[in-house]
Amino acid sequence: MMADDDPDDREFVREAFEKSGFKGEFRCVEDGGALVEYLEKAQALGPMSRFRIPDLILLDLNMPRVDGYEALRQIKSSERLRHIPVVVLSTSDSESDIQQTYDGGVNSFITKPAGFEELVEMAGSLKAYWLELVKLPTGPAT
Repeated sequence: MMADDDPDDREFVREAFEKSGFKGEFRCVEDGGALVEYLEKAQALGPMSRFRIPDLILLDLNMPRVDGYEALRQIKSSERLRHIPVVVLSTSDSESDIQQTYDGGVNSFITKPAGFEELVEMAGSLKAYWLELVKLPTGPAT
């Protein structure tokens, strides 16, 4: 799942994941508020609903309404959501942005690649690592 206010960025990342061989569902929302609302519906309605807890969240930082920092804070403060890996995907390479997001519990910080082929390579690396290699919990500990 991707939260980014730029429709072109959302489409480029979606295409990059498809080109990298990703076969799963790739959902997008326009800001952190829509992301948190989606996640709350997914946890409330359960796995049989059309709202599914994502395996990975790609999060932009600078978005209207609810920015990435606040969305990250809400996700990582929720016992039911904090297990979801969150990767910041931002145009920023600011040390303060990197530090602030890691302090907030982000799992990785990536500066958006400039070209499409680099974006495909990044998508392939994320897919291979987060969705194929690592073992993640399926939900909160009981």
